[in-house]
Amino acid sequence: MPNIKSAKKRMKQAKVRQARNRSIKGELRTLSRQVLESVSAGNIDEAETRLKVVSKRLNQAGSKSVLHKNAAGRRTSRLSHAIKTAKQK
Repeated sequence: MPNIKSAKKRMKQAKVRQARNRSIKGELRTLSRQVLESVSAGNIDEAETRLKVVSKRLNQAGSKSVLHKNAAGRRTSRLSHAIKTAKQK
């Protein structure tokens, strides 16, 4: 336990940020899974509309440093690649 006032404040701030980051990451996992499920079910149009939402959320998370920017871009790229390969089949 911290004894210094500023350290106590930092600990409180870290808990709040951790909770926020966890909820954002959970939402990203859910949205990404929904895109992949749409692709595997053959609903390409639905997957494309969901991809727009996911890519926006990923870019927001990358800009807020919830995720690394390159990680956000990589996830977006992989999802779009999955849709593209499903279209060709």
